[in-house]
Amino acid sequence: MSTLQKEQYIELAVGAETCAIRIEEIHEIIKMLSITDIPFTRNEVKGVVNLRGKVVCVMSLRNLLGMADEPYTRNTRIIVVNYREEFVGLIVDKVNKVTTYAEIHPPAGGHSRSREAVFHGIGQRDDQLIGILKLEEILGG
Repeated sequence: MSTLQKEQYIELAVGAETCAIRIEEIHEIIKMLSITDIPFTRNEVKGVVNLRGKVVCVMSLRNLLGMADEPYTRNTRIIVVNYREEFVGLIVDKVNKVTTYAEIHPPAGGHSRSREAVFHGIGQRDDQLIGILKLEEILGG
């Protein structure tokens, strides 16, 4: 795992959870935009935005992780990720910082299979453990 230890991650907050996404999977981070609703879609799909002439589907990371919606705040951001050669926006409550982890552990096996499957691993910094999200599992479901 020595190559993973040198990777950078964006730490973000979703509800009380802090998790991370590999920086290479992120296209950009933008402030909340006006989202155009798409009728008859899954609950986690919030709609689309126009990002410099490109239509980007926007999804709630809260909903994708099984959490209820909360009102947007001034800290709410859209993290635009590269997924299957498309841009997808993920609404998060807050972007904390760019970081690296001294150690990355495999996901814990004590939880339900679906919970375990959403993490590449668990990053450790000091005494804090941060789940590193596996986008293909979260968005592919």
